[in-house]
Amino acid sequence: MKITRALTALALTGLAGSMLTACSTGSDTSGSTGGDSGAAVESTSIRLALGDPAGSAVANAANHFAEQASELSDGAVKVEVFTDGTLFGGDQNAAVNLLGNGTLEATIISTSVYASFEPRMNAISVPYLFEDMDQFTGYLQGEPGQELLGSLEEQGISGLSLLTRTPRVITNSKTAIEEPADLEGLKLRVPQNELWVKFFGDLGANPTPMDFKEVYTALQLGTIDGQENALEVPVANKLFEVQDHLSLTNHISDAWVLGFNQEEFDGYSAEVQDVLREAAADTFEWKREADDAQVEENLAELEEQGVKVNELSDAGREEFAQRAEELYPTFEDLVGAEFMEKSLDFVGR
Repeated sequence: MKITRALTALALTGLAGSMLTACSTGSDTSGSTGGDSGAAVESTSIRLALGDPAGSAVANAANHFAEQASELSDGAVKVEVFTDGTLFGGDQNAAVNLLGNGTLEATIISTSVYASFEPRMNAISVPYLFEDMDQFTGYLQGEPGQELLGSLEEQGISGLSLLTRTPRVITNSKTAIEEPADLEGLKLRVPQNELWVKFFGDLGANPTPMDFKEVYTALQLGTIDGQENALEVPVANKLFEVQDHLSLTNHISDAWVLGFNQEEFDGYSAEVQDVLREAAADTFEWKREADDAQVEENLAELEEQGVKVNELSDAGREEFAQRAEELYPTFEDLVGAEFMEKSLDFVGR
């Protein structure tokens, strides 16, 4: 999958990490209203907690979800969005636990975070697995994605949707990344996920797992040289202030998980559940379309801020992809052999 200036291929997305959280009083059933079907929808208040800042792609998606839930219920279902991890102290791994035990009502969190709890989530992030955005979207909406959502029930979570995310790229303060050799010795922040550590370590980088809230300061102080993330992250978090280069490596994808605490969701009326499911489905389509426009906007903003942006040549991308494929047996151990095989079969490999 590949982001280019012409947007000719995939914008890989995920889910990492934004969230919905439970309001301490639960559902407010003091009144009801009729939806399009004429059925009464109980008044229900939901707090939606995100790890990312206001104005980020996932915050925009959360706001769209909230608007759709309100519209579909004639205002009966009210979703309030909280950004910057304020409802879970910025710790997204903790947020998954809080969601599962019912402290939070619902969340939008990245699949790369969920992989710490459900190894099959790592399959989405196998490097260079998908050919284009259509294939990636089909994976999320198809049997593999539905199996991943269903697996969350073991954590006490009801997964409503996997939302797309733009592909991950590399920023750094040293040099343009055009081939794997350019990563040699680069101190690169990665998520706290073994798949990332193994991939970048094998390419010669010095992968450094770090909580994202520490990244800006670490880049500013030179503790690390760079980071890799979805394209919109350097814009939303102003990393262009401390990074000189951005390389469109499109190496790994992840997605966002829109999930609710299972017990809380099951306690909603059937009408409220239907509203939330329909709002989630609409948000998936909206987010997918928004990703493409966002790529152009983000590239323009980064270049305006003085960041040097480079694309991989076909030869450079092929070298990255070949190095990744050599590691697939190792990634199989992180994903699970059966689901890794299902994922490879789905993409025709």
